[in-house]
Amino acid sequence: MREFRSVTWAHGSFMGRGISLNGIAGDATAPRALNRPASSEMGSSSRRPGGKPSPSDEQTPLLSEQPKSPQNGELGSPRDSTEDSDVEAPKPQPVSWTSIPRKGQLAIMVFARLAEPLSERSLTSYLFYQLKWLEPSLNDAEIAKTAGYLTATFAAAQCITSMWWGHAADSPLFGRKRVLIIGLVGTTLSAIGMGFSTSIYFAFFFRFLAGALNGNVGVLRTMVSEVILDKRYQSRAFLLLPMCFNVGAIIGPLLSGFLADPINSLPNIFGPGSFFGGEDGVYWMTRFPYALPNLFSAVILLTAALGIILGLEETHPVLRHKPDRGRQLGKILTRKILRRGSDPSYEPLQAEIDDDATISVPMDDEAEQTQPSRDPIKERPRFRSIFTRNVCLTLLQSFLQSLHVSAFNSVFFILLPTPRADNSTASLPFSFGGGLGLSSQKIGFANTIIGTVGIPLQLFVYLRINDRIGVLKSYRIFLPLSILAYFVLPYLVLLPEKAAVIWSCLAVVLSVHVISRVFCGPATMLLVNASAPAPTLLGTVHGFASSTSSAARIMGPTIGGAVLGWGLEHNYVGMAMWGMAIVAMVNWGLLLWIKDVDMSL
Repeated sequence: MREFRSVTWAHGSFMGRGISLNGIAGDATAPRALNRPASSEMGSSSRRPGGKPSPSDEQTPLLSEQPKSPQNGELGSPRDSTEDSDVEAPKPQPVSWTSIPRKGQLAIMVFARLAEPLSERSLTSYLFYQLKWLEPSLNDAEIAKTAGYLTATFAAAQCITSMWWGHAADSPLFGRKRVLIIGLVGTTLSAIGMGFSTSIYFAFFFRFLAGALNGNVGVLRTMVSEVILDKRYQSRAFLLLPMCFNVGAIIGPLLSGFLADPINSLPNIFGPGSFFGGEDGVYWMTRFPYALPNLFSAVILLTAALGIILGLEETHPVLRHKPDRGRQLGKILTRKILRRGSDPSYEPLQAEIDDDATISVPMDDEAEQTQPSRDPIKERPRFRSIFTRNVCLTLLQSFLQSLHVSAFNSVFFILLPTPRADNSTASLPFSFGGGLGLSSQKIGFANTIIGTVGIPLQLFVYLRINDRIGVLKSYRIFLPLSILAYFVLPYLVLLPEKAAVIWSCLAVVLSVHVISRVFCGPATMLLVNASAPAPTLLGTVHGFASSTSSAARIMGPTIGGAVLGWGLEHNYVGMAMWGMAIVAMVNWGLLLWIKDVDMSL
C-alpha cells in the first residue's frame, strides 16, 4: 500500500501541474495539487464521478519516465527548475595582461631572461672595436670573420651542452632552479673574463665558457609552460621571453656603447683630470677599455641569480613541494623589509599553500599541478620517444629560423661599423662593397630602433592578430617580411653619406625585419612546447631544441662572417644577406607541414 501511494503521489503531482493534451502547463493549480493528501489524490484523480477511469489515467502510465528539466526544453518539477535557475555556469575569465596568473613568478623568470640578452646584445656595440684593440694587425675583412667565429664559439658550446642541461633540469637531482642558477653564475664569470681579456685567445675561451655553462633558455621556456597551465594565457606568457630580447636590445647596446672605452667616450667622468680619473684617468679603464660594460652586465646577472634563489618556485613535478631554503629565506627577508608579522622567529610551514598560487591557478589546473607530488612518476619515458614526426619537423623549422636570424645578428652588426667604400666602379645590381661606418654609440642607437619597434608590436598588435588567425598562420604570413629585409638591407651601403637619409632607410628596413621577428619568435617556442609527447619530456624537448638552435647559431655566424669577409674583399658585400633570404624561403616552405597550436583549454 505504501508503494502504491508513493507512485500515486508522483502521478498526482505530475497531473497537478495541469498538463493539457497540447503540452501547455497551467501552473496556477500546481500548489493545490502538491499540497493535496495522497488519499484524496487517489480518489479524485483515479476515477470520474461516474466511476469510470479518466482518459488521463488510461493515457498516462503510473511508472512513467522521470520528467526532464524545463531548461532543457522539457517538463520537470518546480523544485528542479528552481534549483537549476539558481545555479549559473561560471563565466570564463577574460584573457588579458591583468588577468594572467602567477605574475610574481613570471616577473622573476622574465628578469632572469632579460639579464642574459642584455649581456649578450651589449657585445654588438663594441665587438668590432674590441677585436681591433686586441689584434691591431687585423683588417676589416679578417675582423668580420673573427667576429663570426667568436659568435659561433658561444653557440657551439651551447649546442654541446644545452641538451644535457635540459636533461639535468628534468632530473630530480638538479631540477629547474639549480640549472638556472648555474647558468647565470657561469654567464657572470664569462662576462667578467671577456671584459678583462688581453688577447683573442682569452676572448674565445670566455665565450666558450659562457655557452657551456648556460642552458637557461630551454629551462625558462619549460618553467613558463609549467607555471602557466591554462593554455589561453600561454601565448602571452611565452611572448614575454622574446620581448626581453627587444628590451635588452634597447638597454644593453645603448649603455655599452657609452660605457665601452670610457676614457675616450666619457672623458669628463673617467678621463685625465676628470671627477673619477684624477690626473691620469682611471688606470684599470685605460688598461682594460672594454671591462666597464661587462662589469655592468655581471651585476645584472648576479642580481637575477639572487632573485631566483630567494623568490622562484621549483616547478619540477617531483621537487616542487620539497623544502626550499632559498625561498624560505626570501619570505623572511620580505617580511622584515616590509615589517610584516609581529614574531620575527616565525617561519611558515612548508605545507602552507602560497597565496599567489591559491588565488591565481584554476581548480582544474591546480589539481593537475599538485597531483605529481602525491603520485610521483615511477617511470620516465625513454629519450628516443621524443623523436616523433611533428617534433622532428618542428625542430627543423626552429633550426632554420635560428640559422638566418643568428646570421643576421652577426653580419648586420659587423656591417654597421665597417668603413664605407668608394662604389664609383660598382656594377649593380650585385657587385658593390663597404659598410656604413657607424661608431659604437650609433650602433647602440641602431639596436634601440629594433627594441623600440618590437616592444609596442608585441604588447598591442601581436596578441590581437595571433588570437584571431592563430600561431602558425601568423608565422606563415609574416616570415616573408624577413626575406624582404635580407634582400634590401645590403643596398643601404650605396646611400649618400647623409645622416637623415641613412637613418630613415635603416629604420624602415629594421622595422620590416622586427615585425617579422615579433611573430616568428614566439611561434617557434609555442610550436616546440606543443610538440612534446609527454609532460615529463618537456625540459628535454626544450633542451634539444636549444641545442638544435645553438647548432644553427654556430653555422649562421660562421658562414655569414666568412661570406661577408669574402664579399668585402671582392665587392660582393650583399652575398651574406642574400644567402639568409634563401634559407628563410626554405623555412617558409617547411611551415606547410607543421601542426598548428591549439591555445584553447
